[in-house]
This record gives sequence, C-alpha cells and structure tokens, in this order.
Amino acid sequence: MENPLEFQIGPLLRSSGLRLVVAESCTGGLVGHRITNVPGSSDYYLGSITAYAYEAKERLLGVNHDTLVAYGAVSPQTAIEMARGARQALGADFGVDHILGLSVTGIAGPGGGTPTKPVGLVWFGLSTPNGEWTWSHVWPGDRVQNKEDSAEQVLKIILAYLQGEIK
Repeated sequence: MENPLEFQIGPLLRSSGLRLVVAESCTGGLVGHRITNVPGSSDYYLGSITAYAYEAKERLLGVNHDTLVAYGAVSPQTAIEMARGARQALGADFGVDHILGLSVTGIAGPGGGTPTKPVGLVWFGLSTPNGEWTWSHVWPGDRVQNKEDSAEQVLKIILAYLQGEIK
C-alpha cells in the first residue's frame, strides 16, 4: 500500500522548517485528525480551527463579515481569508513567515446546493510566506465521501507546495 499523504508531508515540513495550520469547515476536523495520526506530527503541525458557522469563521479566523455576505462561505474569497486567519491565529507565536495555512470550505451535501454552488463544491485556500492560491473542485460523492475527498485534496495541496509544484 502506498504511503498515506499525511506521512509524506511530515519529513518535508521538518526539512523546510515550516509549520502547518489548517482552517476546516466542511471537513469538520478530518484533516487535523489525519495529520495527528502521524507520530511526531507536533514537530510541524500547530493545529487547526474548525469553523463551521459564519460566526465562527468571523470570530476565530477573522473572515470579514462583508466577504461572507457578498460571496458566501463557499467561495475563493472566504477560503483565502480562512487560510490567512489560521496563520494569524495559530502561528502568531512562531512568526507567520514560517507558517503554511490551508483552508477547506464547501458543501458536503446532501442538501445546501444551488445551481451556481452545487453539492460537492469545495474551495481550498493556501496562504504561505511566498504567496496565496485558491482552487475549487466538485466532488460527486455522498457527504462522507465528499469530506474524505476534500481532506485528501488538502494533503495533496500541502505536498505539491512542499515539492515545489506550487509557486
């Protein structure tokens, strides 16, 4: 069996001197769960904030209320503000110049979709010392599968960044 992604990112984070923080919404803490399954992950993983409701995104991650009203929770604007907010909230004591912030926000289903934002739509944000990026994907699965696919994608993004594929 292939080495799970959460085991692949640890050595790369250690060797780069970077620390990781995650802002989770639709995954409900699944990314943090997977990362902390790795012994020694406290060397590079500072933690995550699971901010499901608008109020939690605003209060805990500093997402601007106007961003949520204008674009909604499932948007590139919110995803990047969540990633930035996680870096600020969890990385302040370490200096944000050494922190990677990832976010995931989406519609896991089965309800909540609209014609412009269907069930399965997820936005990912990455905020780093070198830049910021967002991506979206629409998963075809049920709620649990969409959460699992989203958590896997967060780990793929981390790995891609650490391997120099995102610049």
